[in-house]
This record gives sequence, structure tokens and C-alpha cells, in this order.
Amino acid sequence: MSKRTRDSRTAGFTLLELIIVVAIVGILATMAMPALKNVPRKAAESVLKSDLRTFRDVIDQFHADKGHYPPTLDSLVEEGYLRSMPMDPITKRTDTWVEIYEEIDPDFIPAETDLPEDGQPGIVDVRSGSTILSLSGTPYYEW
Repeated sequence: MSKRTRDSRTAGFTLLELIIVVAIVGILATMAMPALKNVPRKAAESVLKSDLRTFRDVIDQFHADKGHYPPTLDSLVEEGYLRSMPMDPITKRTDTWVEIYEEIDPDFIPAETDLPEDGQPGIVDVRSGSTILSLSGTPYYEW
């Protein structure tokens, strides 16, 4: 006879053991799913916060260099302050950014450097064009 003879009862798992393991894994997966469902949205919100911070820093740098705010967001790319227009991670588009222009007092007589050549107010802030609510409950266009 062969030396490899084994008792057939110790050769593997029983059906009951497999069912218990599958049930435990299923319970753990069910508990983890609610925590994971918002992960992509949290990532998009983090990218949006980073993009808005970059926009605001670049606008301030443009103002410090030129003496006036940029007339359009595209001028930030044309002047080399941005490599390209970032995509709004919420709307998935580059043309939905909301530009906030500086308010000019009608009684104020600006110096030559306060306004661009065409005399129009420039962009002082940028916000997302999305109207949906963030995970914290505030609309993205208020960030």
C-alpha cells in the first residue's frame, strides 16, 4: 500500500465551514459598503478645493505682477500662470467655472494700473458652476 493514504475526513473543508466563512465575509462587506460609497465624491471635493485654492493664488499672483486682475480665466493660461484650464471635478467640464468680478465704485477714479487696458473690471474669485449640494450640505457654487 501507498504511504500517502489519508483519512478522507481531514482532506478539506466541510460544506458547513464554507457556508459560515462566506456568511461572515458577506456581513463584513455589507458593513463596509456605506463607508465606501462616498469615497469618489470626497475625492472630487478634495480636487475642487485644491483647484479653487490654485485659482485664487494665481489670480493674486497675476494682480501682484500686472497691477490689475485678469479680465478672463483664459488670460491666466495665455499669460502662462496656468498650463491649462483645470476641469471642474464636479461638473466634469472646463467651461463651467463661475467668475466673480471686482466691484468698482462709480465715484472712484482708478489709476492707470488699477484696471486692464479696456477698463473693464477683472476676476477676483472663481467658484464651481455646480448647483448640487456637497457632502457637508452647502452648494458647490458657494465654495
